[in-house]
Amino acid sequence: MQTVIAPTLPRVGVLAVVRHEDKFLLVRRGHMPDAGLWGFPGGKVEPGETLLQAAPRELEEETALRATGQAVIDTFESIRHDAQGALAFHYVIIAVRCLLPSGPCPSPQAGDDALEARWFSYADIKALGPLACERLETLAAQVLRAEGVAVSP
Repeated sequence: MQTVIAPTLPRVGVLAVVRHEDKFLLVRRGHMPDAGLWGFPGGKVEPGETLLQAAPRELEEETALRATGQAVIDTFESIRHDAQGALAFHYVIIAVRCLLPSGPCPSPQAGDDALEARWFSYADIKALGPLACERLETLAAQVLRAEGVAVSP
């Protein structure tokens, strides 16, 4: 068997998008590049791990909640350069819809690199403004539209 050497960049990351009882589960990031910003739980895909395994694992690490990966919602890139113009990082990010077990809305516990974890309505997400991670509002709106909920621009 031949060993494959993976390139340093780009890396693959996942976001666990959870909507339960009309609210979305978000975490406030503790580390760069989005330290202090609110976004969907997520992180790097580990070697040998499927996207539908990686998203629930990251969700559990950051919120202590267990869910099942259901489907890919969207894919996008996050590319940033440093002050000198050199590539700082390049991620291909896959947003995965995750489903919690039925029942009342559970209380998340922030863990791993999450400073806080809590539930947000879509209106709360829209109000975050500069405290929101890249594409947060867009992904939330995609989920709502897929569920047949009207979303105003």
